[in-house]
Amino acid sequence: MAGHSKFKNIMYRKGAQDKKRSNLFSKLSREITVAAKMGLPDPDMNPRLRAAVNAAKAQSMPKDNIQRSIDKASKGDGDTYEEIRYEAFGPGGVSLIVETLTDNRNRTVTNVRTAISKNGGNLGAPGSVSHGFDRMGLITYPASAGDADTVFEAALEAGAEDVSSSEDGHEIWTDQGSLHEVAKALEPVLGEAEGAKLAWRPQTMVEVDEKDAGTLFKLIDALDDDDDVQTVWGNYEVSDAVMEKLG
Repeated sequence: MAGHSKFKNIMYRKGAQDKKRSNLFSKLSREITVAAKMGLPDPDMNPRLRAAVNAAKAQSMPKDNIQRSIDKASKGDGDTYEEIRYEAFGPGGVSLIVETLTDNRNRTVTNVRTAISKNGGNLGAPGSVSHGFDRMGLITYPASAGDADTVFEAALEAGAEDVSSSEDGHEIWTDQGSLHEVAKALEPVLGEAEGAKLAWRPQTMVEVDEKDAGTLFKLIDALDDDDDVQTVWGNYEVSDAVMEKLG
């Protein structure tokens, strides 16, 4: 995956987002509504809502759509969603964490299990793979925010734990309890973040060959096609050579 950051290697979403924009907007709207219901419907006073709104803006979601999602929560309209996490084993010994927001847990678990089992994986028990990940805060910036040294110094000053930069952008990792504090401290220096959310960071990565990588990406695409699935995290790495062969 030439020029691609490790973050984009473990959180595979971009291709499906580009292909299915309405599906993406539906997921973003759901997160905004849930965030607004869990706290104040004001992004300045609600860190999770602020992060959700920023993520929506980064994907060029119309302001009217964003406001409608916030208004739904303010009025008590719309469905009530619960957050459910699934853990799974994918092709090539890869571990996956699937985060969902659902109004029907029976439908969601059936769809998630089917997508995984049809594409070379198995649904695991709670805790079966998450022990191999660290729960951390992740703040993302585009490459235009600054060069690697500038971003590293700003992140260090803001209290971040780790930084990874590439030509595609910057990922700033924080302690999960410091996510919004660090994000706020970075704004005056780097501007508004592209995203700020809790993430699952693998402790060790698994190198995936061409055969398993093709099956793995089909599995992740199948999960991503489900409206209830918000994010898929994994501990896989795919080499430049394999990515070129997969096209």
